[in-house]
Amino acid sequence: MDHPHPCDEKSCTIFSDKQANTKRILASDALPLPVGFTNKLFLCIFCATSYFLLGRWSEKKKVGIPLHSLSLLEIIAVIAQISSIIYLWAFFGIVYVQAHIGKGDDERENIVGTAMMVRAMPYPSPSPAPLVSTPRTKVIVNGQMLRENSNEDIAHAVATGKVPSYVLEEALGDCSRAAFVRKLAVEMMTGRSLESLPLQGFDYASVLGQCCEMVIGHIQIPVGVAGPLLLDGIEYMVAMATTEGCLVASTNRGCKAIHLSGGANSILLQDGMTRAPVVRFDSACRAAQLKFFLEDAGNFEMIAIIFNKSSRFARLQSIQCSLAGRNLYMRFKCSTGDAMGMNMVSKGVQNVLDYLQHAFPDIEIVSISGNYCSDKKAAAINWVQGRGKSIVCEAVIKEDIVQKVLKTSVPALVELNNLKNLTGSAVAGALGGFNAHASNIVSAVFLATGQDPAQNVESSHCITLMEPARNGRDLSISVTMPSVEVGTVGGGTQLASQAACLNMLGVKGANMESPGANAQRLAKIIAGAVLAGELSLMSALAAGHLVKSHMKYNRSTKNTTNPVHNSPKEQVEAV
Repeated sequence: MDHPHPCDEKSCTIFSDKQANTKRILASDALPLPVGFTNKLFLCIFCATSYFLLGRWSEKKKVGIPLHSLSLLEIIAVIAQISSIIYLWAFFGIVYVQAHIGKGDDERENIVGTAMMVRAMPYPSPSPAPLVSTPRTKVIVNGQMLRENSNEDIAHAVATGKVPSYVLEEALGDCSRAAFVRKLAVEMMTGRSLESLPLQGFDYASVLGQCCEMVIGHIQIPVGVAGPLLLDGIEYMVAMATTEGCLVASTNRGCKAIHLSGGANSILLQDGMTRAPVVRFDSACRAAQLKFFLEDAGNFEMIAIIFNKSSRFARLQSIQCSLAGRNLYMRFKCSTGDAMGMNMVSKGVQNVLDYLQHAFPDIEIVSISGNYCSDKKAAAINWVQGRGKSIVCEAVIKEDIVQKVLKTSVPALVELNNLKNLTGSAVAGALGGFNAHASNIVSAVFLATGQDPAQNVESSHCITLMEPARNGRDLSISVTMPSVEVGTVGGGTQLASQAACLNMLGVKGANMESPGANAQRLAKIIAGAVLAGELSLMSALAAGHLVKSHMKYNRSTKNTTNPVHNSPKEQVEAV
């Protein structure tokens, strides 16, 4: 994190436009009249027309005139009443609706307009476009606005601490220029060239305030494709971003073996993201009282209502408590639609904590995350109880496919799996690591589809099982992955390259017909790719081909005199 440096007030002045930051734009601002007056006006119209029409219809009933026979005045009254009903139903309380429903979709709305109000704040507020015509943070350097200085002068001011690096996007109003200037400043500060770090060809506004801060460029990771993966009757081409040779080719060979054997099947066991705050009381007895309160089925509905206010997709599923002395850990689990859901569940937890502070005045909230979740760490609770999507994927590989495509035998694979993935992992004391290389595939697909790569830790929990099938002739293989944490909206999924990879899989964005279906499908695809990767690597090990293939295809030939060039077919056969 970049810390603000002392600024030379003679050459550099930083201030922010308070009105631009504090005034929140509301949907009701579009009304020609104040929302309160407009609501009262339509309410009066509704009451007046209702009274008028009821009176006229009562008179018609007495004299025998049909009710559907309307005069011009009655037609006008009916139209006015319908208009008032439409307005009152759709727009009444618009400020309340916007304040409570709108905030559930994007946590960044809570900080837009406030992040730059204090001079020493560490990060700029989000900017929706690469070019901002009126920067909210104004910086004066050499007697003129920062954007009016040359890039070299701005970089020098940043390098010498006169201008904080984090204000560049806001002060310049141009995210690409800010990245260029910051990169130049880093070169000045380190005395080392960053010429090889790409800068052009990237939409830096798409990451501002969301994916990355203090941007100076982007890295290049090659994206390969494995497939078609035949899963649940549908063919998928799986994008994999990796720098490891043989990985995509090996996974592709596994996909081929699965496809020729009739495909794989998958099942979703559960879907729920978790967050576990830790609170403290003066005594363990008092902490236990809160534990009993939260685990009481009679209180769950009320707590769920409070929790679910965070988003229209968040639905609390369970609360699990664990006591450590006078400290209480509460593991909240909820569905999150097509989002991975960490922000969503965190906001729901915060709602509950706010309520608990009133119900238990002596509570001390230590942290909204107490590691009982457990996020981005190998933990037994995720292995046993699951987190995110819990998936099982299986396939039966025919004997002739094992021999011709995988170049090994069913008994050899079964024996190797027992000794390596099961016994070997047990001897090593593995936690969720009863597999050959699930993390390889998970990491590659995560990078390609915009997932949080740090969550590869628990998302790669996997147990691979291989057994003889159909009288011992064929191979039954399955992977069980209890904590695949993925989403198809939010975070890096909206970046252009990652969105393209999601679109290739047919799971881009939110599923409007069945919220959560796209993220669940992505988790199944990842499990299917892991199944293919496990099958191929284990076959290479059983046949003794692993070292040979990696020595041939996973070594740099950049500095060798006679690099060997082989066809894609030869590469696939080797791995």
